Amino acid sequence: MTPAQRDISRKLRIFNYAKQIGNVSSAYRHFGISREIYYQWKRAYEKDGEQALVNSKPCPENPKLRTKPEVEEKILHLRRTYLSFAKTRSPLDSTS
Repeated sequence: MTPAQRDISRKLRIFNYAKQIGNVSSAYRHFGISREIYYQWKRAYEKDGEQALVNSKPCPENPKLRTKPEVEEKILHLRRTYLSFAKTRSPLDSTS
């Protein structure tokens, strides 16, 4: 089961439980979610169907913010060469 399928399955299970017991507030308390989240999911489901129930990241990953690979490699080289540069020892220290 993919993460998207798991998201859809969990949220549909909450909706079905609420319908089965006839009490929405007991359903969202039972599953440990807030009332606001329940109704956000419900509105999205009614508007766009199951695909709206898939969790999405709040913002896209920005590759511009990532450290350049050559800088990353220099840092790793320094950490391996001069262990005192590292605050604590890490698995990277033993690979040199």
